[in-house]
Amino acid sequence: MTPSNRIKPRALARGDLVGLVAPSGSVRDDAQVDSAIAMLQRFGFRVREGNTCRSRYGYLAGSDEARAADINAFFADTAIAGIVCMKGGYGTPRILDRLDYDAITANPKIFVGYSDITGIHLALNRLGMVTFHGPMGISDVLLEDDQYSTTSWLAALTSTVALGRLANPVDMPSPRTLVPGRASGELTGGNLSLVTALAGTPYALDARGKILFLEDIDERPYRVDRMLTQLRLAGVFEDCAGVILGNWNNCVPEEGKASLSLEEVFIDVIAPAGKPLVMGFQAGHCSPTSSMPFGVQAVLDADASMPGLDIVEAATSGPSKA
Repeated sequence: MTPSNRIKPRALARGDLVGLVAPSGSVRDDAQVDSAIAMLQRFGFRVREGNTCRSRYGYLAGSDEARAADINAFFADTAIAGIVCMKGGYGTPRILDRLDYDAITANPKIFVGYSDITGIHLALNRLGMVTFHGPMGISDVLLEDDQYSTTSWLAALTSTVALGRLANPVDMPSPRTLVPGRASGELTGGNLSLVTALAGTPYALDARGKILFLEDIDERPYRVDRMLTQLRLAGVFEDCAGVILGNWNNCVPEEGKASLSLEEVFIDVIAPAGKPLVMGFQAGHCSPTSSMPFGVQAVLDADASMPGLDIVEAATSGPSKA
């Protein structure tokens, strides 16, 4: 995909109308929705709440039909400038074949989320659409006491130029190299569990020539090993240009059980492909966290004394019309 035929949204601006949708899991209580709306309003946006934000169908935020309908309606509505997902959990794979991709690509707009929202990212990225990996409505990382996460989120969604280096907070260690090298390509990826779950489907990750970002939470190292091995056997690490690994929150061995470390898993499973490989990027299920666009050109520099990821292409087509 070249910059000329990517489908880019317009950047958000203060006063824009933002849609809040729940395409995945249900919230614990309605106060979380109220808090998310208040947060977006503090950032200067007007908010329209999706029909399923307060719905509960077991672990899902409403039926598959209702959750897909919210996304389809908000993309079709030209008054809405951007869409923020309420939360992750589980549910996006169930609605991928219910989305109106013709209408979505005909009305590109900011779409942001992470975790289970990876399913929608992969589906839209395959069509050439730029999306944004970042905190959601339920994410307390966007509260005012986390300036790094807030600044990164707003910069990603409102910038009309390339973001440049996505650096870890100054009080945290820099990413580090596991396999040296330098690679450029379109940035893609997301949550490892979702990337693996969609393998073999029409919505599977296309890693060919791309920079692959991966992260996860609450998975034992042997489970991370199993999922990465599935991707290795599918040729993902041979196909991609490079790999940058985010935060692996609580991905620790069971107490008292023998285990490889995550770094050993990464070296055993990913490194043999010989592609530039960096770990320790502060993004994913963590606070503070970095936000980033998927579907634009990036450079992974694993040769530098402070390795990292540079976004070298603007993710938006220009300023908001609002």
